[in-house]
Amino acid sequence: MSRVNSLFARLRKERRCGLIAYITCGDPDSQTTVRIIEALKDAGADAIELGIPFSDPIADGPVIQAASQRALANGTKIDDVFAIARQISDVPLIAFSYLNPILRFGFERFAKRALSEGIDSVLITDLPVEASADVKSKLGKLKSVFLLAPTSTSTRIAAVNRASDDFIYYVSTTGVTGARKELDPALLARLDEVRKKVTKPLAVGFGISEHAHYEALHDRCEAIVVGSAIVRAIADGDAAGAPDRAAAVVRRILDN
Repeated sequence: MSRVNSLFARLRKERRCGLIAYITCGDPDSQTTVRIIEALKDAGADAIELGIPFSDPIADGPVIQAASQRALANGTKIDDVFAIARQISDVPLIAFSYLNPILRFGFERFAKRALSEGIDSVLITDLPVEASADVKSKLGKLKSVFLLAPTSTSTRIAAVNRASDDFIYYVSTTGVTGARKELDPALLARLDEVRKKVTKPLAVGFGISEHAHYEALHDRCEAIVVGSAIVRAIADGDAAGAPDRAAAVVRRILDN
């Protein structure tokens, strides 16, 4: 059983909605990224998404796009992401990437390194589930996570449910990432529909940034994913204060 799978089993036992925190590795630098992750853990994050910076992050809004550009300008590469993961313990780690960086690195090589450095799962945002069989076979024991969206058909929902190993990432709204004040009005009813069609845990992300969002969602999914609000806080000041600013976002959302 992977650490991600164990996490969702524990959340189910505790009847609690978890929080998965996204960060862009290498923003503002690799060693500060490690400190940020430790602070997020202490603030109550249950798992960490390690964003691999990419030059054309088409699913991401301006906040995470800017973070990727800063990380790339710092020279951050996949090897640096593995070095960050190596320094983290006691929290599930999910690599968050676009297809191109992993394709260039090599799927088998990526999976071997990821597992050896303590990464549990990978979410490749632009890998369609219909084209994933060959990639999954090359990733071997590294678990895969796939996306569902408000526009997903019943056929796509069934395919993602089969292909996702530990959980399904549900995109809360159409469009790119970015903190929002209000949830999509149709989200809660749509989640109720999707829950009837899947057997894997659901984590809901894109736009989640307020305690009120957590309150609205905690009975309808197993975890929320918080990204842009954390990444914005990291950028909103000097590197020394970035861990505290990131942790404050998590505490505010969880109301800890």
